[in-house]
Amino acid sequence: MPSAKRETYFRTIQKFKSEFSPNEFTQYESQRTGMRVVVVDQEGPKVLGYFALATEIHDDSGAPHTLEHLCFMGSKNYPYKGVLDKLATRAYSNTNAWTATDHTCYTLDTAGWAGFAQILPVYLEHVIVPTLTDAGCYTEVYHVDGSGHDAGVVYSEMQGVQNKQPEIMDLRTKRLMYPDGVGFRYETGGMMEQLRVLTSERIRQFHRDMYQPKNLCLVLVGEVNHTDMLDILDEFETTILEDIPKPDAPFKRPWIDSKQPPPLTESVTETIEFPEEDESSGEISISFFGPDCNDVIQMGALNILLTYLAGSSVSVLENTLVEKEQVASAVYYSWETRPDTVIQFTLSSVDADKLAVVEARFFEVITETAEKELDMDYMLDCITRHRRKLKSSSENGATFFTESIISDFLFGNDSTLRNIADLHEYDMLESWTDVQWRQFLKTWISDAHHITILGRPSAAMSEKIKADEETRVAARKEKLGERGLKELEDKLAAAKAENDREIPRKMLEKYKVPDTSSIHFIKTTTARSGLARNHRIMEANPIQKLIDQDLSNLPLFLHFEHVQSNFVHINLLIGTESIPVTLKPLLCIYLDNFFNAPIMRDGKRIEFERVVVELEKDTVDYTMESGSSLGNSEGLRLSIQVELEKYSTAIQWLRSLLWDSIFDEARIKASTVKLLADVPEEKRDGSSMTQSAAMMTNTAPDSIGRARDTLVKALYLKRVKQLLKVEPETVISQLEEVRQAVCQVSNFRILVIANIKTLKKPVSSWEDLTPEISNKPLAPIDRRLTRLSEAGKNPGNLAYITPLPIDSSFALAVGKGPQTLEDPRVPALMVVISYLDAVEGPLWTAVRGTGLAYGTYFGRSVDAGHITYSIYRSPDTFKAFAATKEVLEKFISGDTPFDSLAMEGAISSIVSEFANSQSTMAAAAQDSFVRQVIRNLPNDWNDMILKKVRIVTVEEVKKAMHDILLPVLKADSTNLFITCAAVMQEDLVKNFQSIGFNPQVKPLAFFQDDYGLSVDDGDEGTDGEEDTLEGSGDESMSDGVEERGSVSE
Repeated sequence: MPSAKRETYFRTIQKFKSEFSPNEFTQYESQRTGMRVVVVDQEGPKVLGYFALATEIHDDSGAPHTLEHLCFMGSKNYPYKGVLDKLATRAYSNTNAWTATDHTCYTLDTAGWAGFAQILPVYLEHVIVPTLTDAGCYTEVYHVDGSGHDAGVVYSEMQGVQNKQPEIMDLRTKRLMYPDGVGFRYETGGMMEQLRVLTSERIRQFHRDMYQPKNLCLVLVGEVNHTDMLDILDEFETTILEDIPKPDAPFKRPWIDSKQPPPLTESVTETIEFPEEDESSGEISISFFGPDCNDVIQMGALNILLTYLAGSSVSVLENTLVEKEQVASAVYYSWETRPDTVIQFTLSSVDADKLAVVEARFFEVITETAEKELDMDYMLDCITRHRRKLKSSSENGATFFTESIISDFLFGNDSTLRNIADLHEYDMLESWTDVQWRQFLKTWISDAHHITILGRPSAAMSEKIKADEETRVAARKEKLGERGLKELEDKLAAAKAENDREIPRKMLEKYKVPDTSSIHFIKTTTARSGLARNHRIMEANPIQKLIDQDLSNLPLFLHFEHVQSNFVHINLLIGTESIPVTLKPLLCIYLDNFFNAPIMRDGKRIEFERVVVELEKDTVDYTMESGSSLGNSEGLRLSIQVELEKYSTAIQWLRSLLWDSIFDEARIKASTVKLLADVPEEKRDGSSMTQSAAMMTNTAPDSIGRARDTLVKALYLKRVKQLLKVEPETVISQLEEVRQAVCQVSNFRILVIANIKTLKKPVSSWEDLTPEISNKPLAPIDRRLTRLSEAGKNPGNLAYITPLPIDSSFALAVGKGPQTLEDPRVPALMVVISYLDAVEGPLWTAVRGTGLAYGTYFGRSVDAGHITYSIYRSPDTFKAFAATKEVLEKFISGDTPFDSLAMEGAISSIVSEFANSQSTMAAAAQDSFVRQVIRNLPNDWNDMILKKVRIVTVEEVKKAMHDILLPVLKADSTNLFITCAAVMQEDLVKNFQSIGFNPQVKPLAFFQDDYGLSVDDGDEGTDGEEDTLEGSGDESMSDGVEERGSVSE
């Protein structure tokens, strides 16, 4: 006789369905500990977990942030650094975390429920019962190394951001908005001076205070087995009851039971400086207190009002201050969800000498808007479009509801959670009158007290920070002496030895690699028409029959992906080979102006404001950008998303935007000024500028990545600006030449993602695309590989170090790699990169684990035929580089054996990557297009390559490491680019010389290119001094670092 089912300790608080998406929500609460769980049922291959704790602190010690790092260092039953991530990797999972001002959140990202269920209790134990050892605190948080320099993962992270403009301005805003004793006042990431004195016991006490199950909410999104989940959580709670405070003990709930901020009693404007050698432009931030985040009507109104004010180029602030008066490059808005919501406007790239004037002008525009009648037609359009975008986001974003659920946990109650299930507030807002909207604007913005920060760049401050740091470190070295430094070196070595104790193999073997049957990959159905039918032989399917019934001889490349969706995603991938090389830098103006130009319609000129209003009324979203997101970095991507019934309307818009737009002198000037204004701000990112220097060196002038790079814009657009003053017709004619080169149907490959069964005239609607049909053959797909410079084709014996006003250093090495995914070396290469880059894997342990960098990673680009190695935010890129090289050499020589369990984990990570690329319907469809059209691979390539990676041998991995990866770290076979703080320059040159490199120290001006454009005008000024440090990468050479332990404000 079967045993009776055991009752769970978790009671169901509520269960309800969304009215505008296919999701169902279930909220549980533990009757033993008070732990909360919210499950969002959603189909797809991914199961996502967000484990949020309300965290509040009243100092800048950084205890919340450091604790978040330390929870990954081991737990009661798994007291080993790295065990969680080694187990997670084997279970198709990735872990991460962030620290916000009001909460700390740990994430679990898994392919399939089986892997998620396996890791869940292990992860939760690390959060609730971590080891928090002194040794872990010493290495992970802060220490002084044997050379007398500051180190530690958390310290290095904050060192990289504390003296940057956004952090300086944000912290000053907090100090002015909140009094002592209110948690929102403080820097939860930690200030460097306080991290240097933070103790292990202070961190442990913060854990005891905050990390209690009653203060924890688990948010699970995906195909969750509820019964299995509750069994796991019941068992987990039983194991921790003796380790946590008694559940019925008094507890002061963060934020809810805390001191609330008083309202602002006056407006304050302050000017603060931030370190920057280019003193030409600064930034303005303006902050207000807003409505209660639990008032759904007020928050909905805030959403709409901010869109009305600064949501697009026709909104009040953007149109006036950016498009017409050109006193800022953009006006951004944001808000922080709190009991007293914080509303913030940011004006970027403002002339440093006009900050106060521009701030006054901002309030003039706001006041004028509040005093006269609003454009209620546009306000209603904003409501309608916002509602459409929310519906689309719920369909296309696996994490759409997560932020709202966490905010409700922090500040709401059981009844407020149901607000996420409908959009009724927008129905009510449609009935608001002009008087109600203007009163709302006056209450929260135009008549409200505010805090304004004028951020002014200062070269002197940059020099002072550098000098003060050198003096402080030198004084410490002198005080410590050789003996003291040796003691610190020994102390660090002892701490590392304790942290790096070997994990018992039985502990890892206990957890088997889960079966992939629980990973439900999203399947799409491909159909083709026109020129696309010549691409590959394809098996017949019902969707292809539907397409064939419409029209089959249209001379366009039409690729359809059938998915279950209420929207249509249209993408035009546009080739750029036909654009004259000398005009390719104009693409940045062409793209910026694309949706913001007048058009001709039925012989009449329609001004750009009306164009944008109509475009927003008809669409969900639209973009014109690099084709990188479609796997084609040398192409352009024009995309429009609409509701199903607007399919033919979207195609008409494509025609109008491509062929009927007018190159208006005023609009072109506005775009040029705006793009130029962003240059000083763009140059402040050391990582991007490393990539920018690489782009300028490794690609030829005909590469659009190079032509659109900031190091080109800095010179080229300055001269275009001058040319517009003296010969505007020349610029207009050149843009027309660019348009004629771009707008050839032979350049187009069209991707349509939709529910084809409900799409009317899927093929014949495209007859209206072009003014005339051309029989010109389809142009080949552009590849970065064909647009490399000689240095990019044959990397080696190039090394550049560029000093910048930053506190850290970044590096990018570029070598040769496979040029196609069908290269027989690819399976082994995939495995070896996955093996090396694993969290708590060889490179993590050797580099991040020793405080040598915040992150390192290998990347591969078959589009360019390159392998890259990146070092992100390092106190010493040479040490990180040398440590990486040593790791590889030991594996190759056999001194370090390959671990079979880690090899299994590497393969599991590859499976997880495939699930990531198919996390939503639209993403899966796009992945299918890239695979079949861009990469020219069979549709079942994913299955084929997974079979191959599963049988890769250790010898094949070792060979890939020797033949492909190690050369990227050798002077004669790599191009190396480094940006760093000026104080690091001398040592980096000397140290890289010691391993065979011949680094040249060059300013960013060295890499600039004007593409031969010169203007005979005396007002331009010299390019030497003015542009010495201008530039940052417009397009990344490799993917960004996944940053565990990031601080989110």
